[in-house]
Amino acid sequence: MCIPRSYRQWKNNAFLLFIGFLVLFLDQSTKWLVSTYLPMVDSSLYWYPYGGIGVFHNWGGIEFSINHMTNTGAAWGMLGAYPLLLIWTRIGLIIALTIYLFYINQRPVWRIPLLFVIAGACGNVIDYFIYGHVVDMFHFVFWGYDFPVFNIADSAISTGILFLFLLSSFENPD
Repeated sequence: MCIPRSYRQWKNNAFLLFIGFLVLFLDQSTKWLVSTYLPMVDSSLYWYPYGGIGVFHNWGGIEFSINHMTNTGAAWGMLGAYPLLLIWTRIGLIIALTIYLFYINQRPVWRIPLLFVIAGACGNVIDYFIYGHVVDMFHFVFWGYDFPVFNIADSAISTGILFLFLLSSFENPD
């Protein structure tokens, strides 16, 4: 067990945990609301007249709706045929990233992006144990391109990875 060396370090870790639990709470709350109040939508009938909620339609060529969809795989349904491999890989990555975040990472600017990836992955793992699949709901169509349906956890993972990539791109290689 690692005891924080100072009150400041403890405060920083407490702030990180608060942010992580906030992301997880928002993710799980939206998934519960969608699972409870919206009917499941067939993947060929994305748009809101078929059971979803249309937020806006053709706003500068962009459409957005909230639908109840499921995903048994990773991003874009990859590895959906191997749910046990996928869940154990996700759990292993969560453990590895958490150890890296709290015990190895020396870059303070990487803390929040790493936390977003961990919280998002935890949200999708929790879904597997509660629902047996990941619950997705946000559906965008960008100028005719039907973007894959996603959730807050997926957004947190993507945002965290994007910021890690940008931070490492602009980092001084000293």
